Amino acid sequence: MVTSKQSLVFGFVVVPNFSLIALSACVDPLRIANDVMGHATYRSVLLSVDGGLVASSDGIQIMTQHSLTDAPPLDVVFVVGPNPIPTRGLRPLTLWLKKMAEQGLPLGGIDTGAYLMAQAGLLDGYRSTIHWEDHEAMAEQFPQVIVTQHFFEVDRDRYTCSGGVAPLDLMTYLLTRAPGSRQLANEVANLLVVERRSLTDVQTVSIIHQERVTHPTAVEALRLMEANVSEPLTIAEIAQFVGMPLRSLQRLFRQQFAKSAERTYLDIRLSHARILVQRSDKSIRDIASETGFASPSHLTARYTPRFGAPPQKDRTNRRQGLAFIDRSLS
Repeated sequence: MVTSKQSLVFGFVVVPNFSLIALSACVDPLRIANDVMGHATYRSVLLSVDGGLVASSDGIQIMTQHSLTDAPPLDVVFVVGPNPIPTRGLRPLTLWLKKMAEQGLPLGGIDTGAYLMAQAGLLDGYRSTIHWEDHEAMAEQFPQVIVTQHFFEVDRDRYTCSGGVAPLDLMTYLLTRAPGSRQLANEVANLLVVERRSLTDVQTVSIIHQERVTHPTAVEALRLMEANVSEPLTIAEIAQFVGMPLRSLQRLFRQQFAKSAERTYLDIRLSHARILVQRSDKSIRDIASETGFASPSHLTARYTPRFGAPPQKDRTNRRQGLAFIDRSLS
């Protein structure tokens, strides 16, 4: 990423329904780095397929500076992906990204931007990451891509990160490279009041972190539940593994979560099932098997009251929403 020019130009391509917080987490570290260094070492350029206004996923519109066809010379290109991922209207972006790759530019994917890069064949043989909700779908759809669960990945000339504020981690990491330094990256992180995460830190969707569980026995029991989704243990077995009487474990779960251990375990399995329903093409039968339900009907009986629709209807509703977005992009 060394350049002989005065400024290193980062191009950010925003796709309709992009994540506004992800874009901010990309450009603000570069702006602050310039402030720290006292000169404009980094420059951010906003691009879109046609130029002009582009709406984010929360409806806020931003004005991009260039279309893809009149993009200025760039040193690195990032695609800030949309949510949900569209299935149409991406050909101009795909062709342009391939052209940039042929020119030897480093390419990055922010959130689902990694998925769009994979669709273009630009991550084949590379390590890549994506938001945990889309991890399994991407790994299944693109077996030639090495999909990890890290917050961000830097593999040769490909940079990817999960959504939310993870671009802060990627950008501060890139600031450690020339013309930056580790000290610069640390100063930027301090000014943003964030703690830097490393290349080896992993995204987690564990209930342990979601619920801020600290009780050691509850943590151990939850880890057993999350590690045994396809072939569930009995609560008696879990109690035995954690070394606590069954009644004491049940009482602990009531105190910690205001529900039984059985209900907690079921919710963990149902949450995993919903990710597969909404984010993969797996059959409901296969999903039932992977989440420890005896049959599709057994899964449906538990899934419907939990999420307000049976699995197939829930999948259809999501895809109808995707189709609506596709039409808006066409």
